[in-house]
Amino acid sequence: MAGDNFLRDVRGGLRLLLRRPGYTVAAVLSLALGIGANTAVFTLISAVFLRPVAVRAPARVVTLYT
Repeated sequence: MAGDNFLRDVRGGLRLLLRRPGYTVAAVLSLALGIGANTAVFTLISAVFLRPVAVRAPARVVTLYT
């Protein structure tokens, strides 16, 4: 029974999206923008903070402040 309600809800949602193409385009674009921004931020953080430094002897790397 729960599966029937889910399918009925999905069909109704698709019907609503097909009736209002402007709303559909806005929803798809905002999802695409959010997913793209999230991917870009995660890629940047992964490259900068999560990966080890590519040097031969990482124990010998020193930071100097002047």
